[in-house]
Amino acid sequence: MRAFKTWAAALLLAAGPAAFAADAAPDAASRQLAFDIFKQLINIDTSDATGSTTPAAQAMAQRLLDAGLPPADVQVLGPNPSKGNLVARLRGSGKARPILMICHLDVVEARREDWNTDPYQFIVKDGYAYGRGTQDVKSGCAILVATLIRFKQEGYVPDRDLIIALTADEEGGPDNGVDWLVKHHRDLIDAEYVLNPDAGGVDAEDGRVVSVQLGATEKLYADFVLGATGTGGHSSLPVPDNAIYRLSSALQQLQRSPFPVELNPVTRAFFERMAPREDAQTAADLRAVLKDPPDQRAIARLSADPRYNATLRTTCVPTRLQAGHANNALPQTATALVNCRILPGHSAEEVRQDLVQIVDDARITVRWEDNAGELHDTAPDDKTLPPPPIKPELLNALDEVSAQLWPGAPVIPEMETGASDGIYTNAAGMPTYGVSGVAIDRDDVRAHGRDERLRVDAFYGGLDFYGRVLRALTTPAS
Repeated sequence: MRAFKTWAAALLLAAGPAAFAADAAPDAASRQLAFDIFKQLINIDTSDATGSTTPAAQAMAQRLLDAGLPPADVQVLGPNPSKGNLVARLRGSGKARPILMICHLDVVEARREDWNTDPYQFIVKDGYAYGRGTQDVKSGCAILVATLIRFKQEGYVPDRDLIIALTADEEGGPDNGVDWLVKHHRDLIDAEYVLNPDAGGVDAEDGRVVSVQLGATEKLYADFVLGATGTGGHSSLPVPDNAIYRLSSALQQLQRSPFPVELNPVTRAFFERMAPREDAQTAADLRAVLKDPPDQRAIARLSADPRYNATLRTTCVPTRLQAGHANNALPQTATALVNCRILPGHSAEEVRQDLVQIVDDARITVRWEDNAGELHDTAPDDKTLPPPPIKPELLNALDEVSAQLWPGAPVIPEMETGASDGIYTNAAGMPTYGVSGVAIDRDDVRAHGRDERLRVDAFYGGLDFYGRVLRALTTPAS
């Protein structure tokens, strides 16, 4: 808790002027190369259901080798042939410990019939790039690869090694790449700290950047399966003991029972810095929830906004249903997968027990589902670690670069309302921060959804942003 308070106080202090020189924007050739890499990645199906991360990892490895990185510093490795991870290193002077950048290559499965375009075919239309992974998060992977190539071609020698790890199974599956690398090849990725473009973010309105998010902590991901049973029988003879009815009642009870509001130093700092950016009512509500006790009417209004709701509390929502075996037979079983994003300081087992109490039906089972799809009567009791103290050099760099590219857009600390691979690097003792640089309109977040897309100019903005931030963090003092 002491680290929480120290870090939060530091965030609220005005950052002093940074001593970083403005970096030149990428030239036309660098922009074209980055865009070609982006297109190449989107066109490779890396979903767990129908694709593989290995071809994408190999394609990026070849790009880096062609740019002159030595083979010893570009490796594709993984637990099996379909779960390849790329680890590449741009050598620096060694005056400081390395910075690691993690970015997952895999994407959530997308079905062609749900989209207006082919999700695995890169298409540019009306200023947007369409395809699965454009937002989450192949744009970030392309930017990292292109930035290392640019640095290599320019002969830039950072004061520390820059490592990128492009990995498998962040979006689900039994072979998470970051976890596997930490356990089996820690020497390849060991770093002073970690940047993760799959967290943080840049908020925009109609393409205009309004704030830059620094991911400082994140929620814990957990899946639970609620199960109900019934006596079954012929559908012409309905009985009250229907598994679907019972499960439906349990889910309705979950919908009516939001988890309690709980703030931490990161979310408090987030609300404080967001208030001046919002309309008068929302700003008043943000300040009202910071009071002790928080204003309940303000909580109710903010909870209507999905993002603020997810910042205020743990969330659990059903995402998949399964029941019955025939159209003319009463269901003997019915199950619902409930996906939870758990506030820091709480464990999956705590939430499982909360779900049992919310459902309040001894005939409904609540089991935890692990990454391999196996069900367990209890869940892990490990709690998310507190956020690491912020690196002053990182905060200064973000402030400086944001002021260069998007004057007036503040850098705001945030709690990632989802979850990311940062959970593994943080647990391994490498402080991890969400830094994206790619602007997405608040009302156009399509990650995991249909017709995922990204503004082309936002991609180029992220490319410029990351190059400047990395130079600011690694340029030797003169």
